[in-house]
Amino acid sequence: MPRGGRKGGHKGRVRTYTSPEEIDAQMKEEKERKKHEQEQDEAGAAQTELPEEKLPGSGSEDSDDENSSRRRQGVEGLIEIENPNRVAQKSKKVTQIEIDEPKQLSRREREEIEKQKAKERYMKMHLAGKTDQAKADLARLAIIRKQREEAAKKKEEEKKAKDAVAAAAAAARGINSLALK
Repeated sequence: MPRGGRKGGHKGRVRTYTSPEEIDAQMKEEKERKKHEQEQDEAGAAQTELPEEKLPGSGSEDSDDENSSRRRQGVEGLIEIENPNRVAQKSKKVTQIEIDEPKQLSRREREEIEKQKAKERYMKMHLAGKTDQAKADLARLAIIRKQREEAAKKKEEEKKAKDAVAAAAAAARGINSLALK
């Protein structure tokens, strides 16, 4: 089977590169062509604005027919319909922009703002002690406070008891020390 068969690829071919001069020439041709088309469009617009009597068989009609067929092919030339789904970008001047106009928020932005407001309302109610969670927290705090007070009383009693025992022991030692003398 020969090398350049069906599965043969691009791998042994000679590659050709475009020189910078050729690229420049192509760019110039493109610019000239666009400039020429713009001039024709402007001339066509000027002709429609200023009605002139054309002689039958003049060459300008043929070029207009070619331009219109190039622009609109098929049914496009007969029916003028714009796609309602396609929104054309309209640029506004600074003087046309209205600052007073309220900004339309997207659905996500609205939901985010609503969520933040709901959270703020909940925190206010929570701090006021009106929510179920806040009531449970306050009840838990009250129980803990009672337990701590009881523990503090118990410590105080134990301390007093130790002091009394220590005082009794010291008194007993004092009596013993006096008795020994």
